[in-house]
Amino acid sequence: MADTTGKAAHPLLARHAAALDLFTDRVHEVRADQWDAPTPCTDWSVRDLVNHLTVEQLWVPSLIRDGATIASVGDAFDGDMLGPDPVVSWDTAAAAAREAFAEPGALDRTVHLSFGDTSAVFYCGQMITDLVVHAWDLSRGIGADERLPDDLVAFSVGEITPYAADLEKSGLFAPAVESPADADAQTKMLNLLGRRV
Repeated sequence: MADTTGKAAHPLLARHAAALDLFTDRVHEVRADQWDAPTPCTDWSVRDLVNHLTVEQLWVPSLIRDGATIASVGDAFDGDMLGPDPVVSWDTAAAAAREAFAEPGALDRTVHLSFGDTSAVFYCGQMITDLVVHAWDLSRGIGADERLPDDLVAFSVGEITPYAADLEKSGLFAPAVESPADADAQTKMLNLLGRRV
């Protein structure tokens, strides 16, 4: 696949698209009576979880396309961004994020995140991992298929392993859970992120 300049597309874009598709499929499986259901994320209902991921996608065009900072965006994406139709709100935000990352040269940019400036490639990798892990959370919350694609699991493990020991310190993750000796890659990834499978 090539863009209009003839330059080969970055392989990260295919993974990002697959991760978005995975989470989108789960969002479309949420029944009307499940939005208040609990998830493995402490204190987050299904709606809270989908809102979190929607907000994450809403940030992408500002950070990637506009070169915005956390301070310049301010509280624009605070609170409930799902409105009366959570599925449409998710689909809209996901499409905007997909387009922003896919723009020519987008992955060559620097992104201004809360912890400092970083490459757009690193940011995209983080977003992929977030989508994959939370797809499992959402699946468990609504009783959907919890099996994650092997390639996305492998990618996510590679992304989080270098800083896994610091995740609990952030206050955003539960302590890692020890995996059984015969655990598969998905179980190990989820355990690493404090999920009990």
